[in-house]
Amino acid sequence: MTRASIRAEKKNGVFMDWLYSFRGYRKHLTLVLMFLPVVVYFVIFKYLPMGGIVIAFKNYKISQGIFGSAWCGLDNFTKAFATSTFSRSVRNTLTISGLKLLFGFPMPIILALMLNEVSHPRFKKTVQTISYLPHFLSWVVLAGMFQQLLSPNNGAVNALLRDVFGVEKSLYFLGDNRYFRGTLIVTDIWKNVGWSSILYLATITGIDPELYEAATVDGATRWQCTRYITIPSLVSTIVVMLILNVGSIMDAGFDQIFNLYNSAVYQTGDIIDTYVYRYGLGDMKYSLATAVGLFKNVIAFVLVLGTNLIARRISGEGIW
Repeated sequence: MTRASIRAEKKNGVFMDWLYSFRGYRKHLTLVLMFLPVVVYFVIFKYLPMGGIVIAFKNYKISQGIFGSAWCGLDNFTKAFATSTFSRSVRNTLTISGLKLLFGFPMPIILALMLNEVSHPRFKKTVQTISYLPHFLSWVVLAGMFQQLLSPNNGAVNALLRDVFGVEKSLYFLGDNRYFRGTLIVTDIWKNVGWSSILYLATITGIDPELYEAATVDGATRWQCTRYITIPSLVSTIVVMLILNVGSIMDAGFDQIFNLYNSAVYQTGDIIDTYVYRYGLGDMKYSLATAVGLFKNVIAFVLVLGTNLIARRISGEGIW
């Protein structure tokens, strides 16, 4: 067989694959149309704005526009890396995200396992509903609520500590660097633990009931069923969620921190996103803010690739 015939056969195979795919899309045209708004959303709000990345390499001026501003190479990155506030924001981002990953990631798994053991359906649905509700509340609303609850003067938490546990001095949860990070971790877990457990509960629901029946016949206890059937069945889901969480480790939660922090806790609460907000919108240093944002996204991309590679080598499971 000649090279020309091989190339012609490959082209014919590619064409046939495309033709079959096109016919499949036509067959499921309703589903394609339902998915179309998602594609449009990502194109308009995710991919088109990526053209603005060039601002990171320019001395951007509003009057000259993105393409009219002069190129400055890596000067914006050099300026950002040389400031102490940038290094502090990176350190705080990694610390807060690491603590959220360490304490927050296992919580939805534990909640899903506990709910799976509840036999009373009404009680189970009630707990699920209560745990899901905080996810639908904005951090703007929750920030006002927590500021009242954690107030050092008349907050319910300090009143409880004072009246029940005998703590004489009020604690400034949102105004003291010693307590601010812990407050962020606890409030973040409270808000997201219920919603994050849905995926694990769905995975548990898909486990074959015959596995549990066979284990029970063999004399396995409920804990042994959980240990040897439920948890191994969750491994693939846990690995995927861990990769996604590690990939977003440079995103410590702008909405939460921006609404809860203040100048008194910049030392432990100022993260990359709040740094970009202050310099980009507050001080109008758009080029510097874009450079920092690009740096953050590149690091996150590398973390996703690295975590996926490590997960595949250890457990054989990964996103791709």
